[in-house]
Amino acid sequence: MPSKKKKKMLEELKKEAEKMLEGRDPGHDFEHIMRVYRNAELIGKRERVADMDVLLASALLHDLVVYPKGSSKRSKSSDDSADLAEKILKRHGWPEDKIEKVSYCIRTHSYSKGIVPASLEGKVLQDADRLDALGAIGIARTFSVGGSENRKFYNPDDPFCRQKGREPQDRMWTLDHFAAKLLKLHRTMHTRTAKKMAKKRIRFMKEFLRQMEKEI
Repeated sequence: MPSKKKKKMLEELKKEAEKMLEGRDPGHDFEHIMRVYRNAELIGKRERVADMDVLLASALLHDLVVYPKGSSKRSKSSDDSADLAEKILKRHGWPEDKIEKVSYCIRTHSYSKGIVPASLEGKVLQDADRLDALGAIGIARTFSVGGSENRKFYNPDDPFCRQKGREPQDRMWTLDHFAAKLLKLHRTMHTRTAKKMAKKRIRFMKEFLRQMEKEI
C-alpha cells in the first residue's frame, strides 16, 4: 500500500476515534489513545515491526469500549473494542487480512486477560499501552481513576502496603495500586525498547513514592 494512502487511512481512523471518545474519562480518553499511538510508533520503528499500519490502527482503536472497573462487563472491553474496530475498518475499506491482524492485537492487549500475543504487532501494542500506566502520566491516571471511584488516597495505617500479610486493596486505596500492579509492569514488557522505557518510568514512580512518604 503506498505510504500516502496509508497515512490518509490512519488519519481517517484518528478523526473517527477522537469523535467516538469525546467526553471519555481522562484515563481512557483520546489523549490516552494518542500517547499509546506515539509509544507504539516509537517502539515499532526501533523493533522493526513489518506491519506498522496494523500496529498503528490497533493503537488508535484499542480502547473504543471501556467498561468501568467494577462492571461485570469489564473483561469484555477488549473483545467489544475489537468487534467495533472490525466494523470501522471494513467501512473504511481495509483489507480483510489486515482487519484480522488489528482485531487480534486489540483482543489480546488487555492486562487482565493475561495473554502473551503471538504477533510482534500485538506485543508492541501491549508494551505501548502498559507504558502509559507508568511514569508521571501513569501517576496522574492512577489518581484520576481513584478519584472517579471515590477511593481514599492511602490506608492511613499502612500507606505503602508493608505490613506483613496485608495484600494490596486497590479498590479501596489508590496508593495500593502501585504495589498491586504498577511497580510490576516493567516485568511484563516484551520488547527491548519498552523495557528500557519502563525502567526509567518506574524509577520516577519510586521517587514519587519516596517523596509521598516524606509528606505524609
